[in-house]
Amino acid sequence: MASPSIPPVWNLDTPQRVTSYLKNPAREAIKVQNFIENRYLDAEHTWEWVNSVSPGSGELLAIVPRSPTNVVEYAANVASRAFREWSETTVQFRSEILLRIASLLEQKKELFALWETTDQGKPLFRARAEVEASIDHFRYFAKYILENDDQVHLNKSLGVSTLTYEHRSPVGVYAIITSWNMPLYFLTSKIAPCLAFGCTAVVKPSELASITAFLFTEVLRRANLPPGVMNLIFGDGPCTGSTLVGSPLVHGVLFIGGVKTGIQIREKLTPEIHKILFLEIKGSCPTIVFPDVNMRQAAAVAASAAFENSGQLSLSGSHIYVHRSIYGQFLRSLVDIVKVDYHLHRGVGPVMSPEHYAKVRSYLVDAIKQATTFETGHIPSEVPRDGFWIHPTVLSNTRLDCLVTREVFGPVATVYPFDTEEEVIQLCNANPHGIGATVLTHDMFRMGRIGKRLNAGIVWANSEIGHDLRAGITDLRALGNTRQGGARAREMFTNVRALHIPSF
Repeated sequence: MASPSIPPVWNLDTPQRVTSYLKNPAREAIKVQNFIENRYLDAEHTWEWVNSVSPGSGELLAIVPRSPTNVVEYAANVASRAFREWSETTVQFRSEILLRIASLLEQKKELFALWETTDQGKPLFRARAEVEASIDHFRYFAKYILENDDQVHLNKSLGVSTLTYEHRSPVGVYAIITSWNMPLYFLTSKIAPCLAFGCTAVVKPSELASITAFLFTEVLRRANLPPGVMNLIFGDGPCTGSTLVGSPLVHGVLFIGGVKTGIQIREKLTPEIHKILFLEIKGSCPTIVFPDVNMRQAAAVAASAAFENSGQLSLSGSHIYVHRSIYGQFLRSLVDIVKVDYHLHRGVGPVMSPEHYAKVRSYLVDAIKQATTFETGHIPSEVPRDGFWIHPTVLSNTRLDCLVTREVFGPVATVYPFDTEEEVIQLCNANPHGIGATVLTHDMFRMGRIGKRLNAGIVWANSEIGHDLRAGITDLRALGNTRQGGARAREMFTNVRALHIPSF
């Protein structure tokens, strides 16, 4: 049975309908509900709620359960009971389920895009792209598991000939905690492989942006996923999240978010050596610009890398290093593009929350104190009005120690000159956070040289930020240890058993 909160929202799938709904003075906040065993938990099981506001307006949008210990334990028990049967299903059956989920998402993709925009603040064009990518997650893994079977090979050692049969089995119950900056994308990027490889899960989306996750539970329900296989509970990190990762029924933990919380989870799980832990840490990344580029094109790519999703991407290119010989010319081109293409309410959305607004603002205040030049943007008012809007800001004359150590995660880009390849590689590798990089040059040999030496799991050379699911991403800094992509995701959600059979 559908949640009573979902029907009023389920058909709000045009901009006009959403606007009319939000402007209705009689509108009540959307009441998000936990989804356990394919059923919605009654609100009477929740004693505390978290207010979730729209970053674009600052108005209350939803109330989210702060799920207590007994609800978390219930969800973990349900996932544990469902694991045995789900783990023994055929890849054909799981593939069909994934394709069914993809089809349902496809039918309601405009609904999800509109509510991702409303709940998280990103521009609609960006939200639509992320919903399309979310659909692709399920289609990709539906195909992948049909084409990648267990391996058998002949082994000859110590005079013995055996057939070695490598069999993969699902890890078990996963706790999945996802971030607020790309709510649906991150949610589906982990749920799809989790289901594909036969694991069950309890998922906790961010309490700051929960609506598309809540709507996604209806997709799971309509897809007739077996009860208990995928459960979504809501709440904050210190209460709900901490209880979830510590559950004795959880075999693996997968976290997407910031450094501080990642450290806390790692410390909490130190005694539980049997648990698998994957951390996907958000971080600002470098963009490197060499003299042989097309100036306008390079500036456009650098601006996109820095200001997409208001700089709130896990791979945002907010640190821009430019060869000194073209520094002034490039900076002018970058500023021109930002002023023309990146406007509030159009190309750039708000930052996520009042707390994040205050954090980004404090960075800009510090920049003024250090005599940094504001090429664009300014310090926003101390108290935000009508949402959490910060103008796209380009900074120059920035202190180097500030540039490589501050993690802004907002619409702020710093531009710094360099002289040699060796220097810029050292500058980039000194950044403790970034797991990706963009290299802008037409020299193919330079692309290869620098790409091999950067501590970056993914490098874009003369291209926009994009992601091939087949290639995956690896965090080379060991800040996190997550893996993405087909074979790499399989390593996360399965264990390998090697069976050696005599060969005659």
